[in-house]
Amino acid sequence: MEHRQRAPKVTGEVPQQARPHRILIVDDSRLQRRVLSKMLGKWGFDVTEAASGAQALEFCAERMPDLIVSDWIMPGMSGIEFCSALREMPHDDYAYFILLTSKSEKIEVAEGLDSGADDFLTKPVDADELRARITAGERILRMQRELSLKNRLVSETLGELQRVYDLLDQDLLEAKKLQQSLLRERQRSFKEGHLSLMLRSSGHVGGDLVGFFPADDGQLGLFAIDVSGHGISSALMTARLAGYLSATAPDQNIALSRQPDGRYHTNPPAKVIEKLNDLVLTEMDTEHYFTLLLAFVHMASGRVTIAQAGHPHPLIQRADGSVEQSGSGGFPVGLIEGVSFTQFDVQLSAGDRLLLLSDGVTECPDISGEMLGEEGLTAMIEQMGGVRQNALLEALMWELSSFAGTEEFPDDVSAILFEYSGPPSQ
Repeated sequence: MEHRQRAPKVTGEVPQQARPHRILIVDDSRLQRRVLSKMLGKWGFDVTEAASGAQALEFCAERMPDLIVSDWIMPGMSGIEFCSALREMPHDDYAYFILLTSKSEKIEVAEGLDSGADDFLTKPVDADELRARITAGERILRMQRELSLKNRLVSETLGELQRVYDLLDQDLLEAKKLQQSLLRERQRSFKEGHLSLMLRSSGHVGGDLVGFFPADDGQLGLFAIDVSGHGISSALMTARLAGYLSATAPDQNIALSRQPDGRYHTNPPAKVIEKLNDLVLTEMDTEHYFTLLLAFVHMASGRVTIAQAGHPHPLIQRADGSVEQSGSGGFPVGLIEGVSFTQFDVQLSAGDRLLLLSDGVTECPDISGEMLGEEGLTAMIEQMGGVRQNALLEALMWELSSFAGTEEFPDDVSAILFEYSGPPSQ
């Protein structure tokens, strides 16, 4: 009576493509191949036979099997030589390799494992043992293919993320150009002095903004803004704020009032900040707030009227090289409704200069975490007394990089430098 073998059991739902349907038998004995082929065929596997290792490699190059059962001792190419050659073949799929051998010594087994074999069967082959080894190989292949599938998904996801990142990076570069375009002029000469401006973001875009606008009453408006946070939302906030202090659209500039004769005169800077505070809290749906320093320079007299809303104190370097820092401090804009702001005056004489900086300068840390601070800034400026105009701002960035030990600052850095030469001679 014929003894019927049952197909190997596999626990769980296994995808059809994950089961080792294709089995390659490699043996120089035609009889041994026939016996194994008949046994595996009854279990439902698609069986291919090869009479040598060289012929088996040709089959594998054309179509990689799921599982290989190979004899160890064969003329020409041995089983372990065939296994080594198989593992060197470039292929995405993995073939589970069972080596048939009459060897049982540990050295021989180790040699087979080194060649890339996954399992061993001693001859003559027992049907139950073969079935068990195939079941074990089936589990390994299922896990390997599931892992390969997950790796492909991860690779595809990373590729898609890289494409999204590249697109976002391009958009950020364009945003950076747009934000830098808000600073239309980085320097301008007047009869009474010279103005230099600098804007440097810690990332693609940032929350700092500096600018100026002339008025018809002989005053020059200067503003320095530092929006909380970094990145796109902060940059969008600065873009909107730029419209409230526009030099090209005086009708929209809340720091200017149109007179009956059509000329534009400046409003008190403290009142301007109070109005801006109300606008932010009532018209902007945002959690951002910002610091602001608004200064009006009376060009003929050198008197500067300043209102400060949480921004760092203005710095004045006198003609003799001495440095002064003072201010009223004040609350940032966009935090508290109905808050009042104060203003104060400073006097510039010929040869003096006014420097407005964001806290990205004074709060810049060195390699040990110590911040530059106002004293460190004062020392830097005193050393650069002979440097003028935009070269001073460039030298300040070089000194700040030297202090921090890096050219990449953790915060945005912005600056306004106004060098007063006095009223033009009659």
